[in-house]
Amino acid sequence: MDIIKVRVARIWQEAGGIKGFELVSQDGQILPAFTAGAHIGVHLPNGVIRHYSMCNDPEEGNRYELGVLKSLDSRGGSNFMHDQVKEGDLLKIDAPRNNFQLKLDAETYILIAGGIGITPLLSMARALNRAGRPYRLYYCTRTAEMTAYRDLLAQSEFAGKVEFVHDGGDPQKGLDLAALLREIRTNGRIYCCGPGGLMAAVKAATAHWPSDRVHFEAFSASPELRPAEAGPDQAFEVELASSGKVLNVGADESLLNVLRDNGIFIPSACEEGICGTCIVNVLEGEPDHRDQILTDEERSANNCITVCCSRAKTARLKLDL
Repeated sequence: MDIIKVRVARIWQEAGGIKGFELVSQDGQILPAFTAGAHIGVHLPNGVIRHYSMCNDPEEGNRYELGVLKSLDSRGGSNFMHDQVKEGDLLKIDAPRNNFQLKLDAETYILIAGGIGITPLLSMARALNRAGRPYRLYYCTRTAEMTAYRDLLAQSEFAGKVEFVHDGGDPQKGLDLAALLREIRTNGRIYCCGPGGLMAAVKAATAHWPSDRVHFEAFSASPELRPAEAGPDQAFEVELASSGKVLNVGADESLLNVLRDNGIFIPSACEEGICGTCIVNVLEGEPDHRDQILTDEERSANNCITVCCSRAKTARLKLDL
């Protein structure tokens, strides 16, 4: 995977607990293009890799803008970004990837953001504005003070297209999803990004929608969004296509760690099945998908697997390794 060196051009306090970061190329060159909904992996000096969505206009080739929430249960990513990264610092990042692709083929769009989940949807709103596509953005937060990009979204470009929902921490005062999503909009698309509880509620409220018209992006693994067909942990074998070697994966071991222990390097980042970095092709056998990144169609095809968290339903998987 390509590594890009960038400079932190600007840092600002965007809202309560949320900082904005502007990254530019270290050598002043144009950065690799990205599309609405895309993210980058930031390689932090403390050794962790964290993925953050770009929230600026995809047409801007000279910069990436990130919004980062300082998490109370940070595993070394958001705390480091907030407390250690300074303007002028040099960072390494991965080239943009998009597992949350905005498809410009619908008559109307519903964007539902919860908290810091606004970041990829803000980029989408900008792209939809430019394309002249009708959309409605519902932005759910606890309070106005915790609402990032509030002033930006109040500007004329977004006028009449954004609804802020502040529940004060009481879900009963939140967005009425059942009423909002009751009608099937055959030619519409829904994009949702936010806490697991919000996404689970959207998933339940859209049970009558065609599954390929509803799209989710998770910043951390959510038990509510785990595939319903995932089975119990059990031991299985993995055959490596290049050598024919067979490895044993115990019921309490991850496929990723077994591969690493046997000298096979697989790039990984989140290790929760939400970023897609560690996807490997499956040649034979049926995976037990535990990820939250593959589409229903990709899981049904059974021709790839996220090795960080997924397992096997058959006794053996043959991988393209």
